[in-house]
Amino acid sequence: MNHRFAPPAASPRSAYVQTAGFEVHVTEWGDRARPPLVMWHGLARTGRDFDEAAAALSDSYFVICPDTLGRGLSSWARDFTRDYSYATFGDTAVGLLDHYGIDRLRWVGTSMGGLIGVTLAGRRLKERITHLVINDIGPDIPEAGTGRIAAYVGNPPVYDTVAELEAWLRANYAPFGPNTDAFWRRMADTSARRTDDGRVTVHYDPRIVSQFTHHKADLDVWDAYDALTARTLLLRGEASDVLPAEIAAQMTRRGPKPRLVEIAGVGHAPTLASEAEIALLREFLAD
Repeated sequence: MNHRFAPPAASPRSAYVQTAGFEVHVTEWGDRARPPLVMWHGLARTGRDFDEAAAALSDSYFVICPDTLGRGLSSWARDFTRDYSYATFGDTAVGLLDHYGIDRLRWVGTSMGGLIGVTLAGRRLKERITHLVINDIGPDIPEAGTGRIAAYVGNPPVYDTVAELEAWLRANYAPFGPNTDAFWRRMADTSARRTDDGRVTVHYDPRIVSQFTHHKADLDVWDAYDALTARTLLLRGEASDVLPAEIAAQMTRRGPKPRLVEIAGVGHAPTLASEAEIALLREFLAD
């Protein structure tokens, strides 16, 4: 597969939406009159992860890329034991759709964003999500994968410079696959925040890791998966430790019985930023 990365050609717009009692930051791309496409990021990431894909697809869709509660520029939880849950994330998603007047939509979700999409498309938004892309996540996750993620998410680094944080991102997110300076600089730009003493850390609330302890049921959603009626595409990083090959194979035999595409040379999770990956999304979403 061609992993050449395409720089964004369109310009994003930044919006702040009041939904479910929180302020949620959304990066918007394209004309609001076009069919809506929601792109939802992974656990410790932000909506800016989709810049390349969102920019490219904005010629056909109105693309909205939210920052989940506790990440990026969105509100942090009032009660982290309750708010960092798929139930609350679902409430904010439904509120966003109401804000934009969206009835039917397409959904692309990476990791956590994929499971949020599964829970919504199999339950509350069953008749509204027409196309679902599940990027490198399954209805249940091996403990080895969750343990690795929880270890670094719950103990975020603090550095003196953004350059040091960028080096950390390159090391910890190496399974993403890209190897361009421009990509990693944007990752640093959209992943950094200053601490009270002026140092640099990642742009999320470390308490988001409570999802693994307070809401373990969020990670076991075979019931919602089996109820899916949306047209579904399943993506897997060839070396993923979060979506094992055997779980992916089981997913192709159950529920929506999606087409499975493995992305060579990457682990968890494919960035969806290469020209080949964007072409794959474009083909699937157009049907």
